Amino acid sequence: MAKVLMKGNEAIALAAIKGGVDAFYGYPITPQNEVPEYLSKHLLANGKVFLQAESEVSAINMVYGAAGAGARVMTSSSSPGIALKQEGISYIAAAELPCVIVSVMRGGPGLGGIQPSQADYYQATRGGGNGDYQLIVYAPESIQETIDTMKGAFDTADFYRNPVLVLVDGLIGQMMESVDFDKPIKQRKLEPKDWATNGTFNHPGRRNIANSLHLDPVKLEIHNNHLHEKYNQIKENETQYEMVNMDNPDFVIVAYGTMARICRSAISMLEEQGIHVGMIRPITIWPYPEKAFDEIPASCKRILCCELSMGQMLDDVLIANNGRHKVGFFGRSGGMVPDPEEIVDAILHFEDKVVK
Repeated sequence: MAKVLMKGNEAIALAAIKGGVDAFYGYPITPQNEVPEYLSKHLLANGKVFLQAESEVSAINMVYGAAGAGARVMTSSSSPGIALKQEGISYIAAAELPCVIVSVMRGGPGLGGIQPSQADYYQATRGGGNGDYQLIVYAPESIQETIDTMKGAFDTADFYRNPVLVLVDGLIGQMMESVDFDKPIKQRKLEPKDWATNGTFNHPGRRNIANSLHLDPVKLEIHNNHLHEKYNQIKENETQYEMVNMDNPDFVIVAYGTMARICRSAISMLEEQGIHVGMIRPITIWPYPEKAFDEIPASCKRILCCELSMGQMLDDVLIANNGRHKVGFFGRSGGMVPDPEEIVDAILHFEDKVVK
C-alpha cells in the first residue's frame, strides 16, 4: 500500500484492522466519531463484530466479555466517555485481559468542549478506576506514529494480558497527513490464549474463569503483588521516549503528542537566535521515561514542561528531575493550542515560568 492522505481517526480505525482487531464496542462522542464510523463499515464487511452499545458503560463491559473469550477487542471514546468506562477498565486490568482503548482527548473538565487538549493525563496514567492497576499508555505525536502504535497495540496487550491505551488529542484525530500502512512493526512471540473462557471443548474438564473478585484479603494481596511484578516488567521492557537536539542544550523542553510538534518548531526558531534547546519526548507516558532525565547533558540547567493542560505531566517531570535542574511550566487549556512563538517566549522569560 503506497502512502495515502488520511484523517487521523480513520487512520486509527484502519490501523486497528491491520492489527487484527476482531470486535469493536463503543458509543459516539466528539471528536473521535470517525473511528467507530469507519469500523462500522469495514468490520462487518469482513466478518468481524461491530456494535454501537447503548452507553459507554455497556460498551466497556462488552469489551470485558469479548476479551475474556479471547477475542482481539477494542473500544474508543473521548474524555467524558473514557471516564464512564473506568470501572470496566479496572475490572479488565484486574482480570488480566488484553484489549486496546483509544482516547481522543477534548477539553474539560465536565463536558467541556470539543477542541484538543491533554488534560486527561491523570486519567490515563493514574488509573481513573479503583485499585492498584496500570494501563500501558502510548502518546504518539503524529498520525503515522499513531498508526504504528495501533498496529502493534493488540500484540502488546496480548503479550502482557493487560489493557493498552492509545492517547491522542482531538487535533491528531481530526487533521490529515500522508501515512504509510506498510511500515514494519515490532513482532512479538505470543502464547496461545489457553486462559480464554471459550468453553471446555479444547480442554475437557477444565473451566476457565475471568474474575476480579477476591474476597479473601490474603489472596487479593497475592494477586496485587503478581500484578505489580508484571508492571515492573513492563517498566523494564516497554518504556519509550525520544531525545531531540540533545547536544549540549541550554534548555530542555519536555512535551508529548501535539505539544511536542509545536515545540519542535519553537526549538528551530530559538536555534536561529543562538539558543540551543533540546527536548525529551515521552512516547509512553506510562511507564514514564524517568531514565531519560539521567541523559540530560551537564550544559542544561533549566527544564520547561509544556502541555495542553494546567500541568498534569509536570508532576512526573518533577519526580524524574529529582531536584537536579530548575523546572518551569508552560501550558494552555480548554482547547487552546499555542503558536510556537509562545514557547519561544516562555524560554526567553523562563524565570517567570519557574515552579520549582
